[in-house]
Amino acid sequence: MIALPAPYLLFLGDATEADYAKTAFGLRDWARDLCVGEFACADATVTTGLPRLTPCEAYARGARSLVIGVANVGGVLKQNWIPSLLAALEAGLDLVSGMHGRLNESRELKATAERLGRRLIDIRQPPPGIPVGTGRKRSGKRLLTVGTDCALGKKYTALALTAAFRRRSINADFRASGQTGIIIAGSGLPMDAVVSDFEAGAAEILSPDAPADHWDVIEGQGSLFHPAYAAVSLGLLHGSQPDVIVLCHEPGRTHLLGYPDFPTPSLAEAIALNLKLGALTNPAIRCGGLSFNTQALSVAEAQAVMDGASQILGLPVADPMRGGEAFERLVDACLDS
Repeated sequence: MIALPAPYLLFLGDATEADYAKTAFGLRDWARDLCVGEFACADATVTTGLPRLTPCEAYARGARSLVIGVANVGGVLKQNWIPSLLAALEAGLDLVSGMHGRLNESRELKATAERLGRRLIDIRQPPPGIPVGTGRKRSGKRLLTVGTDCALGKKYTALALTAAFRRRSINADFRASGQTGIIIAGSGLPMDAVVSDFEAGAAEILSPDAPADHWDVIEGQGSLFHPAYAAVSLGLLHGSQPDVIVLCHEPGRTHLLGYPDFPTPSLAEAIALNLKLGALTNPAIRCGGLSFNTQALSVAEAQAVMDGASQILGLPVADPMRGGEAFERLVDACLDS
């Protein structure tokens, strides 16, 4: 469990693509009551739509920490962000980061925080003593969101499905495996910060034995098709032993985000590979359906593309953020044993 100083001021850094500010958008959409506003470098073009505030203005409105809302390639704490982060410390805010780069590795931030009595809180810090995976079948039921690529809705889908299960009086927990999900849930395990040999073991810790009727809805990471991040996807798949997977996809994305030489896999190919590799630790694994991120499409366009994919694949396809009957059919299919 993680207790963070709230409310938050969301820092967008110098982001010019919304997909790289997924932490900020995730907090806006799933923890809106804890978000006072946003703050960014002068050259940033991305906005969450929250009030644009200076750190001093945010502190006056009740903010008690600045959360780095960016997830760039490699999780790098960029040097040109340091003046903005120092300004937040001077204004009275603690710093919260989900980056791979540690806040206290910056001499300036560390010295300023010590002088002012502020906290530097790094979320992407796995616990000590993680064991290797055992492959032992655990009790309870598990759903894992998987993807054709990164940053296209695995966390949103897991959160929406958890909420839908609970509305049906089903005992379910959201299991966060990334920095944004951990901040939202207040607990979890940052899978992409775990040494590769212990990935499966970490996933087993994340989703332990549970009552037979209990569901763990596990936030997926990366993609089996990603040249950089497939390792974390595979370890999470093996360790979580999902009974059900839901494939997440963004229609119209022709290549992997930031990797133009790697085309997005077909939906059928992505489902087949996840099921084949997941069967190592759970031979009964199945695909419950697909979750589409259709935020760039009109209602009619979204419905057409989801209906088309559903007809071809013979599986329910829905956008959890749009909800409706299509999403309820996806929930039904996930729960159908």
